[in-house]
Amino acid sequence: EVQLQASGGGLVQAGGSLRLSCSASGFTFDDYAIGWFRRAPGKGREGVSCISSNDGMTYYADSVKDRFTISTDNAKNTVYLQMNVLKPEDTAVYYCAAVMSPSRIMYTNWYDPMEYDNWGQGTLVTVSS
Repeated sequence: EVQLQASGGGLVQAGGSLRLSCSASGFTFDDYAIGWFRRAPGKGREGVSCISSNDGMTYYADSVKDRFTISTDNAKNTVYLQMNVLKPEDTAVYYCAAVMSPSRIMYTNWYDPMEYDNWGQGTLVTVSS
């Protein structure tokens, strides 16, 4: 059974940093794509970033580019999202999700939640001004 566990959320002041972790189990952690999504209050789900083991590609939403970094530790079956220079508009529940066929993930669809097969529970990030 595929399981994803997101953690690392919390309350931080604007300009601060947080690192989210997505621990994965139940699948081979060398053939995957893991995406981070977020849902802000009153808004829809937004793709934040994605990393694919298929080609090593990483993808970012324009709103977080140059502030967030996605990375992976295959030995720990964990994907990280380092979030720097946080802004109040980054406040949201953050989710990680997995694609079991990473070859179908590309720059035109990595942000589409419908492409993802499995989802973890969210972790709340609150950025105060």
